[in-house]
Amino acid sequence: MDRISISGISAIGYHGVFDFEKRDGQSFVVDVVLHVDISRAAASDNVADTVHYGEVSELVVAQIQAGPWDLIEKLGSEIAEAILAGYPTVATVEVVVHKPQAPIPVPFSDVSICLVRHQTLHTAVIALGANLGDPQATLAAAVAELGEEVQILKVSPLAVTKPVGGPPDQPDYTNQVIEVRTQRSPHELLDLCQRIEAAHHRTREVRWEARTLDLDLITYDHLVLEDPRLTLPHPRAAIRGFVLAPWSWMDPDAVLGGQLVSRLAQQAADTKDIIRL
Repeated sequence: MDRISISGISAIGYHGVFDFEKRDGQSFVVDVVLHVDISRAAASDNVADTVHYGEVSELVVAQIQAGPWDLIEKLGSEIAEAILAGYPTVATVEVVVHKPQAPIPVPFSDVSICLVRHQTLHTAVIALGANLGDPQATLAAAVAELGEEVQILKVSPLAVTKPVGGPPDQPDYTNQVIEVRTQRSPHELLDLCQRIEAAHHRTREVRWEARTLDLDLITYDHLVLEDPRLTLPHPRAAIRGFVLAPWSWMDPDAVLGGQLVSRLAQQAADTKDIIRL
């Protein structure tokens, strides 16, 4: 894993077990190391594809100025959790908190704590579809390939559906929905899906054309995201019966946008034509 290191972030904080420390404040210095895949940013040269170390530095300062807490162990933990919550692409964060003015009754140059925290696992829903070749075999292979990279939690029954949009006279689709658990960020999970699509000779020449394999990222935890490459939840999932029906079969209690997926499936125009295998 690549790393981004920021050293010597300093601010005045009011942390300590003594009243005068909370009253008068003192300088705290923080070093952070972010373990993150920077290959996407290296290829695009776009700051949106990496972790903005200026923003991270400001976040660290805000945590130093928050509290107050008795222990620098607590401060370090708050910094680590804030970074992981704000930047899901960070797989692991190392935080060192220095308290060079600590009230220690002997000569010393510094006191510090170091902690390491890992990104928690995320839950995502992925919709699969195919209508060229042998769709059932393709979907089974795609689920197996995803299972080599992420943890498969649930798999829906297969659904045969009519094409929605796109060129006329397409074959029927076979669709499926799965739920996975992963440490990957949303964009990293999308990258994985597109690599598997490419391995099955997916092309993107005509919108909604017939395809050997389609993998759509539908939800990622409760994340709401909108950027040029990825929108979450998927912007059309709430009206697509070919997504909603198998999803509701897999998880009758699933919710999308505050509504039961099973109810949305009943309302979708294309649900009436879906055949469950």
